[in-house]
Amino acid sequence: MKIAAGVGENQAIIQAAGKVDFEVVLTESEEELLDLLLNGEVDAAIRGSLSASHLLKMLREKYPEVYRASLLELKGHHVLLAPVGIDEGDTLEQKKKLIEYGAQFLYRLGLNPKIAVISGGRPQDIGRSPQIDKSIMEGEELTRITRDKYEVKHYFALIEDAVDDGANMILAPDGICGNLIFRSLVLLGFVKSHGAVALGIDEIFIDTSRSQSEEGYLCALKLAEKLVKTK
Repeated sequence: MKIAAGVGENQAIIQAAGKVDFEVVLTESEEELLDLLLNGEVDAAIRGSLSASHLLKMLREKYPEVYRASLLELKGHHVLLAPVGIDEGDTLEQKKKLIEYGAQFLYRLGLNPKIAVISGGRPQDIGRSPQIDKSIMEGEELTRITRDKYEVKHYFALIEDAVDDGANMILAPDGICGNLIFRSLVLLGFVKSHGAVALGIDEIFIDTSRSQSEEGYLCALKLAEKLVKTK
C-alpha cells in the first residue's frame, strides 16, 4: 500500500507518516500530490498541510462536483459532518447530493445512515429574519425529498439532540456553518477527527486542516488505509 501526503508549513504530517506501517510518499507540491493520485501511482492521498483552495480547484477540473465530509468521533460513535468546505452545500440540490454521497460512504463503513438535517433556528423562529426562514424551509424540503430513501430527520438548530439520538451524519446549513462547527469541535474542543473524505470522486482523497495536530494527521492516514482495504 502506498499513500501520498502533502507537507506545507505544518510539519506534523511528517511525524505522523513515520508512525504507520505502510509507505507514505511525502510531497510539497499540490500538483504532484494530485498527479500521484489521479495517475494511479498511489492508493490514496492526504492533503496534509497543503493549500485546500489550490488542490480543490485542480481536483474539480476532473470532478466538477466534489464535496467534503469530516468523519468525527462524537460521544463514542462515528459521525459524518458535512459540508465542511466553505464553498460547498449552498443549494438544495448540493445538499441532496451530500446526503446521497454521505449515505454511500456510511454503508461502506458498515453503518446504516441516520441523517440529521440542521437549519438556522427552531420552528418558532420563523419570521425573525429572511435568512432564518430560508434555512428552515430548505431543511423541511430537504427532509421531505430524501426521507423516502434514507432515515432523515430535520432537527432544526438542535444539533445536540441529533447527536444524542445517535445520528451518524450531520448536515449543516451550508459549508461555512459546517466548517465553523468542525473548527469549534476539533481545533478548540476535544473531538477527534479522522479527516474529511472527498465525496463524488472515484479515488480516495482525505482532506485535512492545515492546523491539524500530529494525532489528527495520523487518524487521517489510518482512515485512508481503511478505505483502501475496503475499496
